[in-house]
Amino acid sequence: MKLLFKLQSLKLLRTLKPPKRTFHGHPRLLSSDVYSQYESIRQGKQEIPKYFNFASDVLDKWSEIEKAGKRPSNPAFWWINGEGEEVKWSFEELAFLSRKVANVLTKECGLQKGDRLILILPRVPEWWLVKVACMRAGIVVIPGTSQLSGKDILYRLQASKARCIVTTDKLAPAVDSVASQCQLLKTKLVVSKDSREGWLNFTELYKNQSADHSCVKTRIQDPMMIFFTSGTTGSPKMTQHSQGSLGFRPLLSERYWLDLTPSGIIWNTADTGWILTSIASFFDPWVFGSCIFIHHLPQTESSIILNTLCRFPIDTLVGAPTLFRMLVQSDLSKYKFMNLKSCMSGGEPLNPEVMEQWKSHTGLDIHEVYGQTETGIICSVFKGMKIKPGSMGKAAPLYDVQIVDKNANILPPGQHGEIAVRSKPIRPLGFFSEYLDNPKKTAESERGDFYVTGDRGTVDEDGYFQFIGRDDDIIISSGYRIGPFEVESALMEHPAVVETAAVSSPDPLRGEVVKAFVVLSPTFSSTDLKSLTRDLQDHVKKTTAPYKYPRKVEFVQELPKTVTGKIKRNELRDKEWGRI
Repeated sequence: MKLLFKLQSLKLLRTLKPPKRTFHGHPRLLSSDVYSQYESIRQGKQEIPKYFNFASDVLDKWSEIEKAGKRPSNPAFWWINGEGEEVKWSFEELAFLSRKVANVLTKECGLQKGDRLILILPRVPEWWLVKVACMRAGIVVIPGTSQLSGKDILYRLQASKARCIVTTDKLAPAVDSVASQCQLLKTKLVVSKDSREGWLNFTELYKNQSADHSCVKTRIQDPMMIFFTSGTTGSPKMTQHSQGSLGFRPLLSERYWLDLTPSGIIWNTADTGWILTSIASFFDPWVFGSCIFIHHLPQTESSIILNTLCRFPIDTLVGAPTLFRMLVQSDLSKYKFMNLKSCMSGGEPLNPEVMEQWKSHTGLDIHEVYGQTETGIICSVFKGMKIKPGSMGKAAPLYDVQIVDKNANILPPGQHGEIAVRSKPIRPLGFFSEYLDNPKKTAESERGDFYVTGDRGTVDEDGYFQFIGRDDDIIISSGYRIGPFEVESALMEHPAVVETAAVSSPDPLRGEVVKAFVVLSPTFSSTDLKSLTRDLQDHVKKTTAPYKYPRKVEFVQELPKTVTGKIKRNELRDKEWGRI
C-alpha cells in the first residue's frame, strides 16, 4: 500500500492521492465506529473518562478502522487551492504526518506539554497538521486570523506568554517588528518555500523528521486551545478550552447539528482564527469519521464557491450569513450542485428572505446555528426539525438554555430577556474553562445559576429561540466579532480624531458593519471629508486587523454621553437601526 511514508517535501504532499480501501457495512450501523464506542456514556451507563486526547482517542482510532477496511474510501482531509494543487489524506496518513510535525515542535522547537503556541495560518494543510501535532504533544494551540496586525500579534504574544509562533512569510515581518518585546517567545516557525533569518523553516525541518512519536497522556480537563475573543471594553479576552470541552463534547452531543457519516464531506468557509473552524472543520466532522473539505479561498467570490459545489461531492456546507447573502445575488439557475444535501449558517442571524431565495433556487433549507466562543453551539435547527423563519432552533444537547432577566429569573415564553445557559450546579462539558488570567471577567460571565451570553432573545412555547440583538456593544459583521474599543483605539491614534464611538450599522450583505462617529480636531475642520474618510479607514486597516475598519464614517460635533461622561453607544446604535 502506497502511503505518504516516503514524502520528502510538502510539494509531494500536495499532489498525493489517497490509497484505495474496501468498505464493508452501512456507515450508520458500524459497531466499530468511533462515535458508537461512546454510546454507553451518552446513555448515562458509564462515567466520562478521566483521560482523553483527541489525537489518540479519535483520530488514531479512525486510522485503525481504516486499516481494517471498515471506512469508506473517501479521504479524511481534502484540500484544493484553485491553482491545480490538491491534498488528500486518509486518517492513517494524517496520523503519520502529524507525528512528524509533533517531533518538529518538541525536538526542534523545544516545546513541552503545557507550552503555548500561536498559530496564524490561512486555509493551508499545515494548519491542520500543526493543530493535530500540538494535541499529540500536549501543546496549547492559540489560533489567530491572518488579518492580524503587528500590534494585534504583540498583544497576543505578551498576554498568552506563548513560546512559539507559526505563521507565513507574509506575516513574518509583523512578528519580527514586535518579537524583541516578547521575552518568552523562543521559537519562530515559518511555513514557506524560502528561508528567513531568525526563523526555523517548517518545510525543511518537517521533511526529515521521524514519524516515531508517542502521544502524551492528557486529562480531559487539560487545556487544549485558547481563543482571543473581543469584548466591549478593553483588549480581547483569552478564552481557554479543554480536551473535554472541544474534543470530547461532540462524542456526547448526538447528531444534533451535523448529521454526518464516514462517507460524508463537509465544507466550512469560516476563517481559521475562529472557533467555528475548529468545530466544523476539525473536531465534530472527524468524530464521525467524515471528510473535511477545504478550499484555500484567498478571496471569497460567489462564482468560485458555486463552481466548487458543482465540481466536488460536498454534501454539507457551513458558512456565515454573509456567504448566503452573497450567493443568492448570483444566477443560481446556472449551477447544479453535485451532491449538496445540507446547508448551515451561523455567526449572526440570517434574513428569512435569503433563506427563501436559496430554497427556491436550490431546493435546500438553510439550518441556523447559534453559539459563542465560550460555549460552542448553543442552539441549532436540527436535521428534520420544522424551520421557523427568524428562529435559530432549539437548545443543543448537554445545554439547558433559558431566557432570564437581570436577576437570573427564568422568563416565560414570549418575553424578551437574556439568552443564558445553566452552569450550576454542574458546569456543562462544552463550556470554556475560564478567561485566562482574568478571574473578574470569568465571574462576571455568570449570573445566579447561569452563564449569560450577552445576547437578548425570546423563546416560544415549542422551545424555539429567537435572537433579538446584543445586550452589549459587540459588533458582529460577516461572522466576525468586533469590539468597539479596538476600532476606537485605532481611530484615536489618528491626529484628526478628538473623540470617536464605534457601533453596528445595518448592511444588506453583511448583516451589520462597523460605523464610526467621529469628532474632528479643529485643525482638520476644513479638510475634504470624503478624502479624510478614506484616510481614517486606511489607518484602521494598517493599525489593526482590516476586517475591523469602519465601513461607514459620520462626522459629528459631539457624542451623546451620560452624566458621568460615558459615551452612550446604545443611543447611537438605536439611531442607526431606526429605533429612535
